[in-house]
Amino acid sequence: MIYKRSSALFAEAKSYIPGGVNSPVRAFKAVGGDPIFVNEAKGAYLYDEDGNRLIDYIASWGPLILGHAYEPVINAVIEKAKKGTSFGMPTEIETELAKLAVSMVPNIDKIRFVNSGTEACMSAVRLARGFSGKDKIIKFAGCYHGHSDSFLIQAGSGAVTFGSPNSPGVTQGTAKDTLLANYNDLDSVEAIVKANKEEIAAIIIEPVAGNMGCIVPKDGFMQGLRKICDQENILLVFDEVMTGFRLGKGGAQEALNINADILCFGKVIGGGLPVGAFAARNEIMDYLAPEGPVYQAGTLSGNPLAMSAGLAMLTELNAHPEIFKSLADKTEYLHKGLDEVLRSKGIPYQINRFGSMISVHFTEEPVVDFQTSAKGNNETFKKYFHGMLQNGIYLPPSAFESYFLNDALTYHDLDETVNAVNSVFNE
Repeated sequence: MIYKRSSALFAEAKSYIPGGVNSPVRAFKAVGGDPIFVNEAKGAYLYDEDGNRLIDYIASWGPLILGHAYEPVINAVIEKAKKGTSFGMPTEIETELAKLAVSMVPNIDKIRFVNSGTEACMSAVRLARGFSGKDKIIKFAGCYHGHSDSFLIQAGSGAVTFGSPNSPGVTQGTAKDTLLANYNDLDSVEAIVKANKEEIAAIIIEPVAGNMGCIVPKDGFMQGLRKICDQENILLVFDEVMTGFRLGKGGAQEALNINADILCFGKVIGGGLPVGAFAARNEIMDYLAPEGPVYQAGTLSGNPLAMSAGLAMLTELNAHPEIFKSLADKTEYLHKGLDEVLRSKGIPYQINRFGSMISVHFTEEPVVDFQTSAKGNNETFKKYFHGMLQNGIYLPPSAFESYFLNDALTYHDLDETVNAVNSVFNE
């Protein structure tokens, strides 16, 4: 495939935009080469600026669960845009979407809309601190909750030490209130809780991780977190920005049969437009301004375009829950095909899957957390990524990202993908 125009556009973009991109993973730093510039998309396919058609496995990093340019969503946005794009005032459609979301998700009474997953997680942690009167939070290595200061923390010298910033601009003062545990490791959580008695407001986690590849919680891990939180009066926060309305109507809570105290949403809830939300039961949500003392605000929060897209998307998912089985079946089919090809090539690999999330790791060791994910052979991944790209398959340009399937993918697309893997490793 030829990518002359994409390369030219990237060179121009670097003159005006830091790194040429508005979100770092788009720059292909992890895989090398120049990023692909998209011209349009429809269904399961991307069409780049050079006229190439690519089968898409990121779905805008998750939200386009029914495929690109899904007609009911597009029509809803067009009709709403004709009446104005933003008012900074309440609109009826905000309540309509809130009512639908609350009806679909277990264990929530109220929801507040924001503009991104980052904003949702940032606001959820502030609410948890305000409600509990405590300052510290526990997060997990490899879980990404947006670029808010509290979350850009890496490990210190051990599981019970304070974290340290892994981005300039994050202060040590902020870092000291974020404690780092290991995903799928209850012992690390218990040690931190024991060392910080009565100081921890919340534990925040991706219930099915998607930012170190797809990482599935071990049996008993989530139940153990729930038990610790109940015993120690800690709020359990599920970052469902990726999993909410993707793993089922009720998201990861429903799929894992675990109730969190605060939930964070994004992506699917906006049908592809910038949106986020956080939700909880009444006693917690009533701490938010203007009813309570915890302040959070946003001029574009609940804007009519995002609300109309989200309402169209959730209405479709609510009316047709069989979509989730269809997605899971397609993901399982892809898993079996990938497994068959890779096993025949004698290449060390692991495949992780949950619902419509899946990832391939080139390592012999089971991938259960950030440490084991980081052991993957990155050189093999780079060759795999670029080989698949040359065969018309667009995968996440990082070994630390989950694939997200959309229901517009056909079984022919999945077969084409598996055949491409075979061709890449033959070469």
